[in-house]
Amino acid sequence: MTNAITTSALRPEDQDLIDRIVTEKAGHPGALLGILETLQEHNRHKYLPMETLDYVAVRTGIPQSQVYGVATFFALFNLEPQGLHTISICRGTACHTRGSRALLERVKLQLGLRDSGDKLTLTTPDGRFSIRTVACFGQCALAPVVEVDHAIRGHVKEQALIREVETLRRRNAE
Repeated sequence: MTNAITTSALRPEDQDLIDRIVTEKAGHPGALLGILETLQEHNRHKYLPMETLDYVAVRTGIPQSQVYGVATFFALFNLEPQGLHTISICRGTACHTRGSRALLERVKLQLGLRDSGDKLTLTTPDGRFSIRTVACFGQCALAPVVEVDHAIRGHVKEQALIREVETLRRRNAE
C-alpha cells in the first residue's frame, strides 16, 4: 500500500529517472549519497522533494528514516526549492571573527529577506536567490569565505559581495 501511494506521487518520468540513477549507483560505496546528489542536480529547483526521498527508499530498500536522515544530515542537500543563484556564507569561527555576520545581514537586506536567526536557508519570493549559512568551508585562511553559485570567494568584502549580487540580478533581468 505504501509503495502505491509513493509511486503515484511522482510523474512517470521522475520515476524513470530515479530508477535509472538507482541502477547506475547501486552496489557502490556511498551509493545513497550519490543517488541523492544526482537527483538534486537533476531537479529544476535544486532540491529533494519528499516524494523523491520516499521513492528512493522503496527502490533501494533502504528505510525511509535512513534516507531522510542522510538528506537532512548533509548540508549539501536541500528539502525546499532553491533559487536560481545560491549564496552560501560561512559562519565558522574564523569567518565569524572576520565579519561574515555583517556579510550575511547585508545580503539579506539587499535581497529583502528578513530572518533574525543566524543559521538559515532563505529564498527570495521570485525564486532568483537562495542564501544559506554553512558551518565551515574549510578555507579558514581565506576568511571570510562566501560561495556564489559553487565558486568559493575568499577575503570577501561587503561592497564586493553587493556588486556580485547586483551583477547576478542584472544578468537575470536581461
